[in-house]
Amino acid sequence: QVQLVESGGGLVQAGGSLRLSCAASGLTISSYAMGWFRQAPGKEREFVAAISWRGGSTYYEDSVKGRFTISRDNAKNTVYLQMNSLRPEDTAVYYCSVKLGGPLTSTSQYSYWGQGTQVTVSS
Repeated sequence: QVQLVESGGGLVQAGGSLRLSCAASGLTISSYAMGWFRQAPGKEREFVAAISWRGGSTYYEDSVKGRFTISRDNAKNTVYLQMNSLRPEDTAVYYCSVKLGGPLTSTSQYSYWGQGTQVTVSS
């Protein structure tokens, strides 16, 4: 079965950096675009970033543009999210997911979710 395992979260001060990883098994991610989402307490899950199947195209939610970078290593079946200049409002559980179809700029057609990794940014 498909499993996505996120890691790399933690507690960081505002302005700091973290690098999240998402390791996939049971599915070869090189055939799919991939995305990162986040969910803050009391809020709905929201889209953060997406990357095309070969990594040539990326798409970001406006509030993270210029601060976050999504990348992938298909040989390792892993997707990454480099987060710089973190802000307290970035505090959330971060999830990766597989995009089964549709344009990269669409936040629909995602399936398979990991357990998430907690990111906490203190002010």
